[in-house]
Amino acid sequence: MKLSFESNLEHQLKAVKSITDIFEGQPLEDSLVEFNLQEEGTLNLINGVSNNLVLSEEQILANLKQVQSDNDLPLSKKLDGMHFSVEMETGTGKTYVYLRSIYELNKLYGFKKFVIVVPSVPIREGVLKNLEITHEHFQTLYDNTPLNFQVYDSSKVSSLRGFATTNTIEVLVINIDSFSKDENIINKPNDKLNGQKPLEFIQSTHPVVIVDEPQNMETEKRTVAIENLQGLCTLRYSATHRNQYNLCYSLNPVKAYDLGLVKQIEVDSVMEENAFNDAFISVEAVKATKTKVTAKLAIDSNEKGGVRKKTVTVAVGDDLYKLSNDREAYADGYLIEEIDAANNCITISNGNIIYKGDSQGGLTEEVMKFQIRKTVEEHLKKEKLLNKQGIKVLSLFFIDKVANYRQYDASGIPTQGKFAQWFEEIYSDFMAKPTFKELDKFPLKDVHNGYFSQDNKGRIKDTSGETKADDDTYSLIMKDKEKLLGLTNPLRFIFSHSALREGWDNPNVFQICTLNETKSEIKKRQEIGRGLRLAVDQNGKRTYDRNINRLTVIANESYEDFAKSLQQEIEDECGVSFAGRVKNKQTRTAIKYRKGFEADPAFLDIWEKLKKRTTYKVDYKTEDLIDKAAKQLKDLPKINAPSIRSTKVRINMGTAGVETEYAGDKLESYGGYSWKIPDVLGYIQSKTELTRTTIEQILVQSGRIEDILINPQLFLDLSIQTIKRVLHDLMIDGIKYQKIGTKEYEMSLFESQELEIYLNTFSYKVRDSSKTIYEEYIPLDSGVESQFAQDCESSEQVKFYFKLPNWFKIPTPIGNYNPDWAVVFENEEKIYFVAETKDTGTPVVDVYKLSPDEQMKIKCGKAHFEEFKDLEYRVVSRVGQLI
Repeated sequence: MKLSFESNLEHQLKAVKSITDIFEGQPLEDSLVEFNLQEEGTLNLINGVSNNLVLSEEQILANLKQVQSDNDLPLSKKLDGMHFSVEMETGTGKTYVYLRSIYELNKLYGFKKFVIVVPSVPIREGVLKNLEITHEHFQTLYDNTPLNFQVYDSSKVSSLRGFATTNTIEVLVINIDSFSKDENIINKPNDKLNGQKPLEFIQSTHPVVIVDEPQNMETEKRTVAIENLQGLCTLRYSATHRNQYNLCYSLNPVKAYDLGLVKQIEVDSVMEENAFNDAFISVEAVKATKTKVTAKLAIDSNEKGGVRKKTVTVAVGDDLYKLSNDREAYADGYLIEEIDAANNCITISNGNIIYKGDSQGGLTEEVMKFQIRKTVEEHLKKEKLLNKQGIKVLSLFFIDKVANYRQYDASGIPTQGKFAQWFEEIYSDFMAKPTFKELDKFPLKDVHNGYFSQDNKGRIKDTSGETKADDDTYSLIMKDKEKLLGLTNPLRFIFSHSALREGWDNPNVFQICTLNETKSEIKKRQEIGRGLRLAVDQNGKRTYDRNINRLTVIANESYEDFAKSLQQEIEDECGVSFAGRVKNKQTRTAIKYRKGFEADPAFLDIWEKLKKRTTYKVDYKTEDLIDKAAKQLKDLPKINAPSIRSTKVRINMGTAGVETEYAGDKLESYGGYSWKIPDVLGYIQSKTELTRTTIEQILVQSGRIEDILINPQLFLDLSIQTIKRVLHDLMIDGIKYQKIGTKEYEMSLFESQELEIYLNTFSYKVRDSSKTIYEEYIPLDSGVESQFAQDCESSEQVKFYFKLPNWFKIPTPIGNYNPDWAVVFENEEKIYFVAETKDTGTPVVDVYKLSPDEQMKIKCGKAHFEEFKDLEYRVVSRVGQLI
C-alpha cells in the first residue's frame, strides 16, 4: 500500500505560509544568479546556479513581525540572524511541511538550492523515506516541477558539482557529522574536484538550509559548521527547540492534542502490589570517577506510609539494612562488597553478583509477563474492531537487552529469549479463545519480529542507537514502514531495542510497551512519539475519529507517575501545561445506547425531522465583492520597494588582536528600478478562481494599481490575501442549503459507530434513561454541556433530548459542522430544537466573542435548519434560553 497525503490540512498550510511569508516582496526574477566556479588547473569555466536574496533586513523583520502577529506569537524586536524556527509536535507532519516549503519557496520566489541537515542516521533515513513517498504527491501539486534529491556521500563528492550547476530544484541531505570537523573529507581539497574543497560547491549556491531537530546541533562546532554552509537562511524544525530563534509558527503538544492532530494517550499501569517479602535490589547505574566508584540501586524501604521502593546511591561498605530504614529482609548478608565499573555490576556480602539492568527479589519477571499479556489483549481488542474498517493495528515493545528476545546457542543458531517465549505462550492462549478465533490467520512465528543491530557475524546486539551498526537497522525498519500497514502482512508485534526512540514511527502503532527490568529511563515524549501519528486505512488515508486514535502505553509505573513525568517534560521543553490530557485506561468506558431507543416514538418524533442530508450553494453579488475588496485594498499599508542594506565596519589590528568598529549603514532602495511586471490578472486568478474582469475592476477601483510598479510580488501577495478574505465572508453570508432527494442519515450508524470515553468532570451519568438514547453515560466535552444535560433531565418541560453524534455533520465552505443537541420541548405546544451550547461568560451567548470559524459555522447551521420544517436552531448557554 501507499500512504496518501492530504494537501489541505490547515495546520500544515499555516506552517508553510509562516515561512514563505518571511520573504514576501522578493521579486521572482531576482531570486537566482548564475556564477562561474573556476576549478584550478582547468581552462573551462563551470557555470553554477545560486539562490539570491534582495530583501533588506528591515523588510525581513517587518515580514517576520506580521507572521508572528498572524500566529499569535511574541513579536521579535530585532532579527536573530537569518534563522527562523518552526515548532511542530511529533506526529503532525513536520517533515511534510518543510518538504512542501521547498516547493513553495521555488514557486513563489524561484529559490532552487536546498540543504537538509540532520543530526543522526535514523532521522536521515526518515527524511529520505519521506522524500521518496511524497514525490508523486508533490509532483501532482506543483505541475511536475523537476526536483532532484541526494544524500551526501563522502566517497562520491563529485556529485556536489551537479548540485551546484543544475538549474532544477536540488535537495542535498547531509548528516551534521559529515562536515562539522576539519578532518572531514568535505572540508579538504579534493583531487576529484581539481583541488577544490567539496564544501565550496555547496557554499557557492547560498542554499536555503533546513535543520531537522536543531536542538541536537547546538554545540559550538556544529553551530559554526551550519553557518559555514553560507546559506541564504536557516529554517529550523523541531518539537523541542532549545533556542527558538525568530519563532514563526508554534504547534505545541497541547494545541496538537486539543485539535485532534495526534492520538489520545492513555496509560495502563502494571505494577507490583504488596510484593515486599524478599530483599529487592535493582542495579540502575554504575558510575566511576577519578576518586570513587558508586552504584545507583532501587531497594524497598520502611517509610511513614509503609514499605516503598526508593533509589539510593551506594559505595563499597554500605549496608542496605541501614539504607532501607532497618528493613528486616536486608538484615543478613546485604553489605556492598564490590562495585565493578568495568563490568557494570555489584557484589553483595552473601555472594550474589547483580549486573546493571538486573534485579533480585520482587516480581520483576511477573510484571513484565503481565505487561505483555495486557499489550496483546489490548491489541487484539482493537484489531477485532479496526480490521473491519481497513485499519492495521501494530504494537511496539521497547526492550533494554536484546538477549531477552533473541539468543544464540553454542553453534551460533538463533534461539528465543524469554520475551519471545512468553509472547508466543500468551498469544496462543488468546487465539484459543472463541472471541479472537477470527484473528488467527497467520503462523505464530510470523506475527512478531525484532529489529536490532548486528555485529560482523550477523548476530544481533545491544547498541546506543547512534553507531554504524545501527544504520542497517534503521534502513530496514524505514523501508518496511509502508509494508507493515498492509492487512495481508502478518507482522503486528514489533520488538526493538530502546535505542529506537528517534527517527522511526508508524501511524498505526496503537500500543507501546516498555519491557525494562527497571523503570524506563526513556524520555516520555520520545517513548510516546513512536505512536502519536493519526492512523491510516488500507488506502493510506488518515482517520480523524478520536475514538479510533488512541495510543495505549503499557507502563511499569503508576499512571500518576507517567502522567506527571510527561507533563513535566512538556512544561520544561515547551512552557505549556499538558495537565489532564493523559488518560487513565481504567476510566475508559463504552457509551451504550438504551435498548430499543430506535423504536421510541419520542426519539423518532424528532429524528424524522432532522435526519435529511443537505448540500449548499453560495450566492453573492459580484458588485459587492468588487466594492468591498477594492475598499480593503485601498486601506492596505504603504507598499515599499525592496532594498539592500550594507553595514560598514573598520578593522583595527593591534596588540590585543583584530577588532571591528562600527562605521555606518547604507540602505539602497530599488525604488527607481524597472521591475519586470508579471501577468498580474493571471496570477491573482490562479489563486482566487475569479474572472480576470472582476479582478481588473477590483484593482482599478482600489486606486492602488501603480503600487505594482514599486514592488510587484509584495502587491500581488497582499492583494490575494485581501480578496480571499472578503470572498470568504461573502460566501458564508450568501449560503443557501437544500435537501438532497432521499439521502439521509441511516439509523444503523448509531450501532456501527462504537464510542468509548474517559470519565472526567464533564461526564454525565444518566438517571432517567427514558428521556434520552443513552443507557448510562453521555459523551460531553465541556462544563456548559454537562450542565445542559443535567438541566434537560431534570426539566419537566424537556420531554426528550440527546447529543447529536459526531457523524451527524453539516457541510460548510470551511469544513463540516457538528451541532450539539436535539431537544423536544413541550408546554402548551410541542417544539423541536437543535441547540448549540456555548459559554461566552455573558448572560446570553455573545456570538461575537466566539472565534471567526465558530461564528461562520453557526451562520451555516442557521441557514441549514431554515430548510427544515418544525425545527428551531438556537445558540444558548442553558436550557432556559430555549424558551
